[in-house]
Amino acid sequence: MKILTFKGGIHPHDNKTATASVDIVTLDAPQTLIFPMQQHIGAPCEPLVTVGEQVKMGQKIADSKAFISAPIHASVSGKVIAIEPVLHPSGSKVMSVIIENDGLDTVHESIAPKGDLSALEPKEIVEIVREAGIVGMGGAGFPTSVKLSPPPDKKINHVIINGAECEPYLTSDHRVMLEEPEDVIAGLKIIMKVLGLDKGYIGIEVNKSDAIKVMEQHAAKEKGIEVVRLQTKYPQGAEKQLIQVVTGEEVPSGALPADVGAIVNNIDTCTAIARAVKTGMPLIRRIVTVSGSAVKEPRNYSVRIGTPFKALFEKSGGFREDPFKIVMGGPMMGIAQFSIDVPVVKGTSGLLAFTEKEVTLQPEGPCIRCGKCLDACPMNLLPLYLNAYAVKDDLDKAEAYHAADCIECGSCSYVCPAKRHLVQTIRVAKQTIIANKRAAAKS
Repeated sequence: MKILTFKGGIHPHDNKTATASVDIVTLDAPQTLIFPMQQHIGAPCEPLVTVGEQVKMGQKIADSKAFISAPIHASVSGKVIAIEPVLHPSGSKVMSVIIENDGLDTVHESIAPKGDLSALEPKEIVEIVREAGIVGMGGAGFPTSVKLSPPPDKKINHVIINGAECEPYLTSDHRVMLEEPEDVIAGLKIIMKVLGLDKGYIGIEVNKSDAIKVMEQHAAKEKGIEVVRLQTKYPQGAEKQLIQVVTGEEVPSGALPADVGAIVNNIDTCTAIARAVKTGMPLIRRIVTVSGSAVKEPRNYSVRIGTPFKALFEKSGGFREDPFKIVMGGPMMGIAQFSIDVPVVKGTSGLLAFTEKEVTLQPEGPCIRCGKCLDACPMNLLPLYLNAYAVKDDLDKAEAYHAADCIECGSCSYVCPAKRHLVQTIRVAKQTIIANKRAAAKS
């Protein structure tokens, strides 16, 4: 079978062996859980509960009337002990509901199976997904109900489930494909019904041969589901690259996947959709990879949303030595943390702790025009020029060179022999350009 890939990209050491072959462990819910009101792209939620109120597992505790948003649910039963700003993994303080766990896991009365898939209409399924608070769990956190509601003029022809998991260290999706393949398939079938499709794809990198075998066995039992083998390369799991590889369609500059008739969803997002329909349980847990050179016992955990990072590291035996850097997500695109008291949110795919030797920042040298960043860029951009314009704060030139198309994968910085801070400067320029446009649109 042909192994597919895209132009550009890099081949960092994957560092997955420590957790790829170890079963997922279910982590007990802690005594206190924190639920930030911002766990997704879009409008933040507003609390639906008050201090002192008793809540049950699966109960909706926050919501928003905005279209691009997703409600938040209690992952335990217990008492609301505070509603206040709390440090978020993003680095800022976010209004949060804090719940004291009563240890009973009393399920809310609203939690019930939604019926047979054949009896559900697409609009009903989208509402189920919306009410379950499901978002993209690969890290971006885009509300899934919005993704499943494309504009009428956007005909969706392809649905792709992203099992590439190309970031080093992360193996949560890999383990889900091995341990919960039925739910992955069920979630894909639900998405296919919503979009009226007879064909669905699951893209998996060939370094996960065991996952490919398991998913092919389960896909063979269904009509119209194909497992696509992908070359092991970063960022193979990037949305636009995955679409191009699987469908042959290239998402134009400034366009969205729906513009070329494609929708991409994460592996764990699929299982969350399956559970929401089959059991009625909303998104209250996710799989998190805990790894890195500073971690004693790396592995994957099934974790309740709201669990402090500290609990996961403690379950992993603590640290071999004091970590020099802790990252939420993967090492290429993750977010550096300065506290392990912040909570697991819907987009927490991994927690990585590194020693000083592994992440010491090298001094930045002058660009030698070697062209390695051009070869590595999966978006066919010119990172050396974008960096030069960003450093000079020449946003007009940066925009002309398509800074907004940068997917911030970090491939350019990884290959740069001068250790230029390419992706960091381009990211700042990109965010400034986008913010300026939004401000201009409001004025």
